Amino acid sequence: MSNLIFGILTITLCAICYYFSWRYRTKDNYKLAIILLIICGLTLRIFTSADFFLHSWDERYHALVAKNMIHHPMTPTLYDNPVLPYDYKNWTGNHVWLHKPPLPLWTMAICLWLFGISEIALRIPSIILTTIGIWLTFFIGSYFFNKKVGYLSAFFFSVNGLIIELTGGRTATDHIDIFFLFFIELAIFFSIVFAQKKKTIYNVLAGISLGAAILSKWLPALIVLPVWLLIIIDSGNFKLKSVFIQFIIFLMTCIVIFLPWQIYIYRTFPLEASWEAGLNFRHFTEVQGDRTGPFYYFFDKIRMNYGELIYLPFLWFLWKTIKNCKELKRLAISIWCLIPVIFFSFAKTKMQGYILFTSPALFFMTAEFFFFLSGYKNSHKPKWIFNVIFFLLIALPIRYMIERTKPFQMSDRNPQWVSDLKQLNEKKIKKGVLFNYDKPVEAMFYTNLTVYQGFPDNKTINDLIEKGYIVMINDNGNIPKELSSINGVIIEKLANN
Repeated sequence: MSNLIFGILTITLCAICYYFSWRYRTKDNYKLAIILLIICGLTLRIFTSADFFLHSWDERYHALVAKNMIHHPMTPTLYDNPVLPYDYKNWTGNHVWLHKPPLPLWTMAICLWLFGISEIALRIPSIILTTIGIWLTFFIGSYFFNKKVGYLSAFFFSVNGLIIELTGGRTATDHIDIFFLFFIELAIFFSIVFAQKKKTIYNVLAGISLGAAILSKWLPALIVLPVWLLIIIDSGNFKLKSVFIQFIIFLMTCIVIFLPWQIYIYRTFPLEASWEAGLNFRHFTEVQGDRTGPFYYFFDKIRMNYGELIYLPFLWFLWKTIKNCKELKRLAISIWCLIPVIFFSFAKTKMQGYILFTSPALFFMTAEFFFFLSGYKNSHKPKWIFNVIFFLLIALPIRYMIERTKPFQMSDRNPQWVSDLKQLNEKKIKKGVLFNYDKPVEAMFYTNLTVYQGFPDNKTINDLIEKGYIVMINDNGNIPKELSSINGVIIEKLANN
């Protein structure tokens, strides 16, 4: 019941604040309007992040690696102390873990170090970054179009169900894609400020932001390069020679930020680094797991992430861009959105989070289309059709936000299996191994044990005991007698779900 009450209060508070935000917007008080949007967005993110357990894909892996990096930030590990043989090619069960770039993991590790090992501490960076993203979206949208479009785009950002769900770690790619989205927007923000103020420091900050984006999710961040170029040219504040020099500064700054990590991992962990680099490429040529779909996968997914009517503003905006390619700001938005969608459509492995960093562009398209129709409505009939479109453009994203945040759903947000692991951790076992547990990654986050799903053989257990390990086996009713009878083995009965 408490979760249901919490959900009702959250939605009620947000509904009131969104209403007054819109009222302030109609009075051109954008400062208060955006503050209220930010408050609403933060409230939704905190509510969704208040799951007191780790989610299966992919948050549990990021959480464990971040926890381990507290002690050795330059050596990302999944199994910090693998007592059994492992395959370095298996990113779900290896030792050195290079499956994702380090910046999000470092940031999460800092929060875990500051606030303790908990789910909320893990999610604090994503909560903060996506809340800041509301304002960044307003700023960027105001620059490319006007404050009205910037405001409505910020609203779409604040209520977007996928962004909120990823912030709470509830779906695959979670915090990694949140960091990537943030630094893409930050790089474009500093590019705009640089174009306006012509101070090289802002160009350097844009390059740092782009480098940080690459350290969050590799080379798709380079979509910022053509956007940067179009912003600078469109400003009219730079001669051709100056544009070239500043582009080199921008690019070199970016390289200085992300290249050292690449050099480091290839020198320190050559096998793992080479394998992961090849795996990144194979995502494009091979299906990894069951993460795939037809060529139109992303064009289909956007209706569920941004509302079924997204195709109207999307096609209208592209038509406007083609009609007048000299409108460089509009061209920049189209490139930001269209090139990644087409590029990842050719990839064999497909996941909805791959194009999350294009979401601000889709918000801008929808917002501009909304206000275009508002003006068009005044001189055209029937007006009820326009009113239906206006309603759906707003209502459908809100609907998907509610479906993803689940504020009215009764759910156990503090499950027993987490409580059991925390109680087990209170025993403060410094050198222990737990076998036969279905959630080994989660167990290693909540305890200091090395945990495996299956059973070892008798010799392995005896060897571990001789080496001073405390060996535990989870009793789920299927322990072989020859293992439970070994002297020194401790039997634990832990909830699994």
